[in-house]
Amino acid sequence: MSIHNIRREVMLTLEKSIDTFVDKFLITPEKIWQPTDFLPNSQKETFIDEVKEIQEISKELDDDFWVVLVGDTITEEALPTYESWLLDLDGVSQQPDNGWAKWLRAWTAEENRHGDVLNKYLYLSGRVNMREVEITTQHLIADGFDIGTATDPYKNFVYTSFQELATYISHNNVAKIARKKGHKALDKMSKIIAGDEMRHHIAYSEFVKEIFKIDPSEMMLAFQHMMKHKIVMPAMHLRESFGAKGSMFDQFSTVAQRVGVYTGFDYVDILKKLNTIWEIDKITGLTPEAEKARDWLIKLPERIYRITERIVVPDTKYNFKWMNPVV
Repeated sequence: MSIHNIRREVMLTLEKSIDTFVDKFLITPEKIWQPTDFLPNSQKETFIDEVKEIQEISKELDDDFWVVLVGDTITEEALPTYESWLLDLDGVSQQPDNGWAKWLRAWTAEENRHGDVLNKYLYLSGRVNMREVEITTQHLIADGFDIGTATDPYKNFVYTSFQELATYISHNNVAKIARKKGHKALDKMSKIIAGDEMRHHIAYSEFVKEIFKIDPSEMMLAFQHMMKHKIVMPAMHLRESFGAKGSMFDQFSTVAQRVGVYTGFDYVDILKKLNTIWEIDKITGLTPEAEKARDWLIKLPERIYRITERIVVPDTKYNFKWMNPVV
């Protein structure tokens, strides 16, 4: 049996429990928070005053912070790309009765709220050039992305397990900075978004755990493959109007590290957590190749940590078109 067919068989086995996963890890639209819960109510007389308050306190946060928030927002808004990518996995189809498609659509619907609320908050803040932000979002969706997983669900679930934890860290750190500056609404909003990301991370990690039980060697090799090629961020092709493809991501990444929202040390911590969650040191029945992969993965966090310690984050001031000057 080919690798693709084995993957499909494993996905079919997991699909039998998909309703349990949906009920356990996702929340219905009526019960979960919605963007308007955190934004000034345009139907109330106090609306203008609340917007003015947001604009005043937004002046207290520097450009680096807003650049990171814009990048986070655009990443969340590029969801159509991620959904279409995942719907192409082995064992997933667009058929109405396909359990995996049901999961992916419900997951996407939850994630969609993050971009909605952050976009509206950016708009109300008065700190960013929304037309330039919108141009970047359109470019990111139109350009698509390649995370190096092809149609392999094992590699994709390693990616989503990692990426959901990375976005949890990023939104949580934004919340901490907002809290220090008295930005209560943004603090609360970012914290609750982080909570969603953590719940999704646990779900995707659970899928990987289940695969380790059924197909341990291939799952271990998929994990190693993803870490050898490094986890690329969904916003790797960030660009502005008339900008070169992919030219902005390094600058954005530098700013995120400088602000402390997402750093190289966070990358190391995520890898350690995944090794622990999946208990890779305890998995049995591995082929010799998978044993080597396991040894490599166990040693990897320490290796990356030593490299990260030597990295100096530049304090270069970048001129992002997204930013409006403080008036």
